[in-house]
Amino acid sequence: MVSVKSNLLSLVVFVTGVVVCGALIGVSTAPGPWFDTLVKPPFNPPAWVFGPVWTTLYILIGIAGWRIWHLDRSSTAMKLWFAQMFLNFAWSPLFFGAHRLDLALGVILLMLAAIFGFILTSWNRDRISAVLFLPYAAWVSFATVLNASLLYLNP
Repeated sequence: MVSVKSNLLSLVVFVTGVVVCGALIGVSTAPGPWFDTLVKPPFNPPAWVFGPVWTTLYILIGIAGWRIWHLDRSSTAMKLWFAQMFLNFAWSPLFFGAHRLDLALGVILLMLAAIFGFILTSWNRDRISAVLFLPYAAWVSFATVLNASLLYLNP
């Protein structure tokens, strides 16, 4: 029973940690007047979409990280999980805080590479973790195009 409680506690820590860190970064670097003045592409989603999408993705990311953590804490997949988290949390301060669309684009490209690397390295070991990252890969791919478009439209 201790093992089940320990596993449940570590799942809660993973998911809560990812969601709370993401929310704190989101709140501290919320889009403001600067972002409102940017020329946006026609496919730019309304602002209300981002909160629910990121909350859902952060839950999936936390679960995937927890699963890989329990399989092998020193695996390449786990290292890529931490790398993509670092890059994920670095993107908003660069984009919304520093207004550096160019540097943010570089970070999101690296993040996308780490996400796809995680999917590939975890696919044979824990397909569920890999599949949990597929919506994240799709959203970050879209966000990369959006970031690049904003950079292009606002030189």
